[in-house]
Amino acid sequence: MFDIGFWELCLIGVVALLILGPERLPTVARTAGLWLGRARRFMTDVKADIDNELKNEELRAIKDIGVDLKDTTRELHDVGTELNENVVSDDTLAEAINASAAAGNEDAPDQPAESAKTPSKDNAGAG
Repeated sequence: MFDIGFWELCLIGVVALLILGPERLPTVARTAGLWLGRARRFMTDVKADIDNELKNEELRAIKDIGVDLKDTTRELHDVGTELNENVVSDDTLAEAINASAAAGNEDAPDQPAESAKTPSKDNAGAG
């Protein structure tokens, strides 16, 4: 707290002895020691209260992060469920498209072959 060395304490003791005298000096020293002890305990209690409040604030912040994480997890789960439903419906749609395309392709190979064999009217007049 204060940077007081040995020689400074000796000087304070000599001055206190000269001012107070040998009869009152022990009583004053005891009283000063009691007040100093109370001040130290008070400072220790205040420091402990501040530390507890900081820890509680950190715990509240962690709890809020946990709640946010749960909300985000729930939202991701909902999006995943929705995506799974869309993929299943898209698979069904893709199968239907493939089935109709397969039915349409059965007729398709005959048509290009006929059109390739038949000369067009523009080509017949030019030749």
